[in-house]
Amino acid sequence: MLSAEEKHQIQEELPHSAFKRGASIEALKIVQKHRGWVSDEALKDVAEILDMSPAELENVASFYTLIFRREVGKHVILLCDSISCWIMGYESILDHLKKKLGIGLGQTTPDKRFTLLTIPCLGACDHAPAMMIDETLHRDLTPEKIDRILEACE
Repeated sequence: MLSAEEKHQIQEELPHSAFKRGASIEALKIVQKHRGWVSDEALKDVAEILDMSPAELENVASFYTLIFRREVGKHVILLCDSISCWIMGYESILDHLKKKLGIGLGQTTPDKRFTLLTIPCLGACDHAPAMMIDETLHRDLTPEKIDRILEACE
């Protein structure tokens, strides 16, 4: 069940769209902001508010890569796997992250601190390889730089 605050924030988004369903991404982002991810139950509650079926809203949620449909760690690492990042060392950066964190892609560390995912492009091709942790973009990655970045995460 959505909290009163979540419902209120979703209701505030509705006037910004010509149709209720036009607020679907923002509504999902509101739930995710409060919970860290969007559960099946929360998705059903949001769908009801937006006059959508849960299947319709699931289509939106599964298309939008920044909506997490399963529980994630405190910090989500989005590693860019665009062609520019591949050319500039994506595989070695991925290997370093996997070894450093002890997890593979799509997994969360046992302490629930980090989840490692890929993203098609972060728009930092001129500074590849790149990753985003939470909302912070990190460019020109090296294993040493990654170690410093991870240490700085609470």
